[in-house]
Amino acid sequence: MEFQLEKAIEILERTPGVLRGLLSNLSEEWTTGNEGKDTWSAYEIVGHLIHGEKTDWIVRTRIILSDGPDKSFPGFDRFAQIRESKEKLLAQLLDEFEELRTENLRTLRSFGLTAHHFLKEGIHPTFGKVTLSQLLSTWVVHDLNHLAQIERVIAKQYLEAVGPWVEFLPVLTRS
Repeated sequence: MEFQLEKAIEILERTPGVLRGLLSNLSEEWTTGNEGKDTWSAYEIVGHLIHGEKTDWIVRTRIILSDGPDKSFPGFDRFAQIRESKEKLLAQLLDEFEELRTENLRTLRSFGLTAHHFLKEGIHPTFGKVTLSQLLSTWVVHDLNHLAQIERVIAKQYLEAVGPWVEFLPVLTRS
């Protein structure tokens, strides 16, 4: 499937509702459990998504679309949520994510992007030149990746409890 903005927005606008439906009013054991050392809980993943809404997708889109000579993206702190989300309730994080995503999609639509814009390039600190269509496609897949991760992390809280059925539940044996 080739990148199409409206198709991308179909996914991006649904993510807050999916998160809310999956995580609202769950016991903390479900939302704060992780997969072991150096892994994230559902709570931390939502914080990570919030940090991305603040510092990544629209910030980098603006850089690509700018007339400035420097198209270099700032680095991204993949662990900022640990300090930024501390002491917030999951319900607060879900609200914040929804508000940020709504605003970012409003901003994205306001750019009036055309096929010409999607070929424009920015400079990623690791990958070098990337196009706007690659950046926006990554935003979509990043959401889907973390939704799958949240479901896997939650499922793994019952890794031992399912007993022999683990053999038929690949969500519990893949990382």
